[in-house]
Amino acid sequence: VSGTVINVLKDLGADPVINISRTGEDNYDNLERHSDAEIIVNATPIGMFPKAGVSLVDLDMFPRCRGVFDLIYNPLKTKLMLDAEQRGIPDFGGLAMLVAQAAEACRLFTGQTVSDQTVEAGIKQLHRSLEHIILIGMPGCGKTTVGKLLAQKTGKAFVDLDEQILRETGRTPEAIIRADGIDAFRDIETEALRKVVRDTTRTNTQAGLILATGGGIVERDENALLLRENGHVIYLRRPIEELPANNRPVTQSDGLAAIYERRHEKYETWSDVTIDNKTPGETADIIEQIVYI
Repeated sequence: VSGTVINVLKDLGADPVINISRTGEDNYDNLERHSDAEIIVNATPIGMFPKAGVSLVDLDMFPRCRGVFDLIYNPLKTKLMLDAEQRGIPDFGGLAMLVAQAAEACRLFTGQTVSDQTVEAGIKQLHRSLEHIILIGMPGCGKTTVGKLLAQKTGKAFVDLDEQILRETGRTPEAIIRADGIDAFRDIETEALRKVVRDTTRTNTQAGLILATGGGIVERDENALLLRENGHVIYLRRPIEELPANNRPVTQSDGLAAIYERRHEKYETWSDVTIDNKTPGETADIIEQIVYI
């Protein structure tokens, strides 16, 4: 695909266009030679599902970069794209190219032209099938209840991460924390999240999930990539005085106010949208409208 990219960039007036390869004169060991690059395109499979979460490029090396294109289509947001987002650089994935090349193949093999409207509809349909709707927020804010309602509305499978941990370990999160400590539980939680969002047994049409996370999912920075690479992340917010504290060891030891103070900024920065969860049914309706507009 790099040959196609190079030709398109040249047709659009880009000059020069540098092709980075593993063994050529311009390679991954001397990227600093091109630190003035303004557009970066990944035309390799590095970062493709299920081996997501890696990138060939450190964007800090390219202070003049104004746009990032990654031709990978799964995950929807590669590490390279998420790195660009963190730096305020516009980023674009490969899903549109995947559908558009299928439309062109249809024309070449059958003679039947596929309309732009059909291509756009195909992009939206595939995006929806791959995308997770992920709920984050304080313990007791209603993630599980809203998640189950969303699963009924969308037809996506529902996963409660705490219940997933119980199935895998035979112990509740509370039991793990009390017996082994919070750090041990966070290790288990991150590994469970990785297994869920990068599950290779699901087909593309089954890939997208409704996922309710534990309140402390934001306590590990590495979880941000796992949540966002295929996730539309929703922060459910409720007043602290309405949150329960029973049978929650972290809440009981630290206090709701201290936990909220520690986490709320990450809830906001990791999410695509924040919704005040007044009633579960209303909240589920709002999320469905936002995600499937």
